[in-house]
Amino acid sequence: MPTRHLHVPFAVIGGGLGGTAAAVTAARLGLRVVLTEPTEWLGGQLTSQGVPPDEHEWIDSQRISPSYSELRTRIRDHYRREYPLTDRARATVTLNPGAGFVSRLCAEPRVAHLAIREMTSPLEAAGLLTVLTEHVPVGAERDGDRLTAVRLIDRRGGDEVIIHAELFADATELGDLLELGGVAHVIGAEGAAETGELHAPEVADPRDQQAVTWCAALELRPGETHVIDRPASYERWRTTVPSFWPGPQLSWVDVEPITLERRERPLFAGRPADAVDSDDLDLWHYRRILARRMMREDWPGHDVTLVNWPQIDYWDRPLLGVRPVDAQLALRETRELTLSFIHWVQTEAPRSDGGAGYPELAPRGDVMGTADGLAKAVYVRESRRIRALFTVTEEHIGREMRGENAGSALFEDSVGIGFYRIDLHPSTAGRSYVDIDCFPFQIPLGALIPRDTVNLLAANKNIGSTHITNGAYRLHPVEWSIGEAAGALAVFCSKRRTRPDAVHADLRVRGEYQRLLSGTLGIALAWSDEIRTGGSRSEGVVTAR
Repeated sequence: MPTRHLHVPFAVIGGGLGGTAAAVTAARLGLRVVLTEPTEWLGGQLTSQGVPPDEHEWIDSQRISPSYSELRTRIRDHYRREYPLTDRARATVTLNPGAGFVSRLCAEPRVAHLAIREMTSPLEAAGLLTVLTEHVPVGAERDGDRLTAVRLIDRRGGDEVIIHAELFADATELGDLLELGGVAHVIGAEGAAETGELHAPEVADPRDQQAVTWCAALELRPGETHVIDRPASYERWRTTVPSFWPGPQLSWVDVEPITLERRERPLFAGRPADAVDSDDLDLWHYRRILARRMMREDWPGHDVTLVNWPQIDYWDRPLLGVRPVDAQLALRETRELTLSFIHWVQTEAPRSDGGAGYPELAPRGDVMGTADGLAKAVYVRESRRIRALFTVTEEHIGREMRGENAGSALFEDSVGIGFYRIDLHPSTAGRSYVDIDCFPFQIPLGALIPRDTVNLLAANKNIGSTHITNGAYRLHPVEWSIGEAAGALAVFCSKRRTRPDAVHADLRVRGEYQRLLSGTLGIALAWSDEIRTGGSRSEGVVTAR
């Protein structure tokens, strides 16, 4: 079959939350967009990677991003329409289908995918949005300081598609377009001499990359047996003790991220396996995505939880800056670790009610869109990051560096707001957690624009953040806001026939773009001073892991 060529004003490569937000925003504003995604599902960390949204305590009460609020509402409304909820659950405005305590909206990845496709459907029907799922970027063409085309391969049949666009957004999970297009970028940890950050390592280390995780869904089926085959590498994970970890990963023992003290959290905290709820910080209720107690008594289903726990963080090998064969080995070992942990939980794990093993736990592949219960894709916490016009450092948002009540830095070029702790998981360089407090922050436009490429925007975890601040800017609502701002900027630049860096440089023009964000789209560009300087000292939701 001949190569297919597509010509559009705006191409978004990568269909995670940032990419979806960029494409939906631009298409709703009238720009023709192509959105590509290597898996079958749009939504990235929320769907194909399986992680319930890690959000802040004001997500249901403050005007932040109307389109992100719309996505959350669509997820809740799906449950109200289609599920046999109890009257109490149906009437709860802030419905949490899984009643998990890591998020105010613990829901099945499959349902989040359906909600996203509800948002894209009318745009696709109108011809404003073309969605190419299962398309992997493999090459990029460049002319001076401009990208001119991106080449993709359809995973289903090997057909080639070349997209030509005036503007591109890299919204891939690992910043693939940065490498393919020769865009200046950073991998791993910068050194303290470069960034001045309190918690940066003394010397830059490209191999210092956060652990990745291959998530899984498990259903609790009392009285049944669903033990999976023992993985070939099981004994490795069962016996190896990392230098910074208190024991093997196949254990209920892990590390408290803030203090780095040893802790033990069982699957069920002193309750029987069929407990309907728990106030204890056990693992089952931590990321439960479907709660039996939310349904009427005649519903035949059971609890389902999302396994994204410290025990399945993979830190042995980095994904970036290595040979493709080594990256593929890392991904294969990540899956083997998760399967080994599931087998251990089913067969050997100490039970809170006595004995060993929970054979009644069944992998739920349908919830994840797979056959084996694992997510479609690995959960990525850290990407390649552009050398941006402006880079956010710990000095701009960190509570310790800025002072107890100083608040975050104010950015005149703000394009959105967000909040999360600076949360770095153990890394492939042998470093343990870095989990420190920060203030509610803004997203500066300069962080979305590369220094050396005039028609590319960063629309995911690949913005101008550091290894440290990435830990706060990588979460679901922030990623959406980054993509939303990129999509609106693409429209603004297309209509004005200007470049992103020119918008950033001209105070008057930048102000017009910001009015598009705050006025037409209703996006909040600043926190109130009370929230910005105070933040949250007592977490309303448990910090995500």
